[in-house]
Amino acid sequence: MDVKLESPNQPEIISLIEELDAFQDTLYPAEARYAVDLTKLEQENVLFAVARNDDGLAIGCGALVLNDEWAELKRMFVLPSQRGKGAAAKILAKLEIEAAKCDCSLLQLETGPYQPEALAFYKRHGFEVCGAFGDYPEHPLSVFMDKKLFKEY
Repeated sequence: MDVKLESPNQPEIISLIEELDAFQDTLYPAEARYAVDLTKLEQENVLFAVARNDDGLAIGCGALVLNDEWAELKRMFVLPSQRGKGAAAKILAKLEIEAAKCDCSLLQLETGPYQPEALAFYKRHGFEVCGAFGDYPEHPLSVFMDKKLFKEY
């Protein structure tokens, strides 16, 4: 498995994002979903990572939206058939490395309470529950988390 920064504007990546959106649609009403669309994923302040299996097929993705000294984790998704193989951890690790290169000291994310696997994953990787950040309102269908990044000198 390989994880690299890539453009999100590729047919198989668009399919991954569509599958993520379809999954989110089954869990949360539209007013409780804060997805970033493809045009925003292509902006200069966004880092987009793609995990590919040994055959080169895209199996997962994740993005960081950089904001001065912090970044928001968005669009983390691994195909259900590929879960449990470490793809999400490798995507997150790649994004953390890239964030540190950009002098980012804090990662934040918003997810939902109906995704216990995602919540457990983020907690295992050092994220802690926090309050709403940025333009997000407090909402019962939102769980906000953050993680401090430490730079090694």
